[in-house]
Amino acid sequence: MKVQLGTNLPLSDVGGEPATVKELAQTAEALGYDHLMLADHVLGVNVASRPDWGNRNTSADLFHDPFVLFGFLAGCTQAIGFSTQVLILAQRQTVLVAKQAASLDVLAPGRFRLGVGVGWNEVEFVGLNENFRNRGKRSEEQVQVMQALWADPHVIFKGKYHTIDDAGINPLPVARRIPVWFGGHHEATLERIAKWGDGWMMLAHPIATAGAEFDKIKRLAEAAGRDPASIGLEVWVSTEEGTETDWRAAFIAWKRLGATHITLNTTYNRGHHKRIAGQAMADHLSALRRWHAAVADLA
Repeated sequence: MKVQLGTNLPLSDVGGEPATVKELAQTAEALGYDHLMLADHVLGVNVASRPDWGNRNTSADLFHDPFVLFGFLAGCTQAIGFSTQVLILAQRQTVLVAKQAASLDVLAPGRFRLGVGVGWNEVEFVGLNENFRNRGKRSEEQVQVMQALWADPHVIFKGKYHTIDDAGINPLPVARRIPVWFGGHHEATLERIAKWGDGWMMLAHPIATAGAEFDKIKRLAEAAGRDPASIGLEVWVSTEEGTETDWRAAFIAWKRLGATHITLNTTYNRGHHKRIAGQAMADHLSALRRWHAAVADLA
């Protein structure tokens, strides 16, 4: 199976004007990338009132709403896919997310993966009037509600957090489903992936330790009665360290471990991930071209 190649949209560096995001998307598509990745935050804190905030996202970082931006880019492109990495699901109304995702799927048939996570920024949850303390458990039920709404015109659902009394969304997704991928590394997250996920967006583990985590997902999937091969595995890479030869070696190693999606992220700078040195549009486009040229034949 071909490994899917992706790249991030580096809005925090280059901005989010229409011409900018259009150029990024169309360049990536022309080069042969399979998907574009976008991170998600609704609120950013004012660091002037939080001097100990640390190296985390703030109000200075630009985050377009994923559904709005992907809806725009769907009309600027022909085939490239879109992926949230990740949408903080528990900050949002479940039925509304299901509706937004279904609408995007209709506008860009089969091109959208919904990556979800539980989040870390309590300030956002407070501002959005959502409970930060039960976000993990709520997100489990949220995924089940969305999958039900995507599958059938009318849904009857009575859960701990949601009640739907014989109602549904319109439009429905083209295939009556949308792939749901999970980000995160907590044991509970891996269990959610095994039960309900179409894939795992794995960032914390370098190649040396990722194999054991991938094996864990497979065991959990088998215990849940699922085929482990049905669960995709996505990792991020960077061009900042090493040469094209090193990038090829890393790609081969990830592929051998079972990665199904390998995504170039030019801005992430935590753990073993290193962002590129430059911040200009030309720097990011150069990284896209060089990495794709180095590894595309290995996919």
